[in-house]
Amino acid sequence: MLIDNIKFNEHGLVPAIVQDYKTGEVLMQAYMNKESLEKTLETGRSWFYSRSRKELWEKGATSGCIQMVKEIFYDCDGDSLLLKAEQAGAACHTGNRSCFYRSLWKAEGSEEAVNIGDVVERLYGKVEDRRKNPVEGSYTCYLFNKGIDKICKKIGEESTEVVIAAKNESKEEAVYEISDLIYHLTVLMNYMDITYEKIGAELLKRAR
Repeated sequence: MLIDNIKFNEHGLVPAIVQDYKTGEVLMQAYMNKESLEKTLETGRSWFYSRSRKELWEKGATSGCIQMVKEIFYDCDGDSLLLKAEQAGAACHTGNRSCFYRSLWKAEGSEEAVNIGDVVERLYGKVEDRRKNPVEGSYTCYLFNKGIDKICKKIGEESTEVVIAAKNESKEEAVYEISDLIYHLTVLMNYMDITYEKIGAELLKRAR
């Protein structure tokens, strides 16, 4: 079995990093022993070993913030695991999405890192919420109410704006217009029930 390739330490443990399988965001780090790893493989949910309580524990068993594991990797030395999972709710006991929400150090002049995968997923979720729970005065709701013709018209307009910005050789203008276009494309995707996972799978074919 592949589990035999894992090198547990002298305490029978191996560190396990959990990452959002959609966005790549690092959510938490815990420890696994052989039994918790086997239970994870068996159930499809993340199980860990508590060093303080000396017992197995299932992530989200009491809070409901479970992790459905999609894939597990092990590093080149076989002494560390990476779990890619679908996180329900917050991964951190503090209520934060990730346990890594505090910055220890940041290089001077460095820009804040933006995870584009996380951003588009959040955008998609917001658009979907507006479709399912209409809010008076919402532009997104207005587009859904007008239907496919209006949405497509806006995409055409925004595409033209992107071309104009490019012709003007203005990066700032191009960033703004491309963002507008992506927003309207996200509305169309939601209208047609197309997820970013489907788009990502298609783009991956072009990246090979």
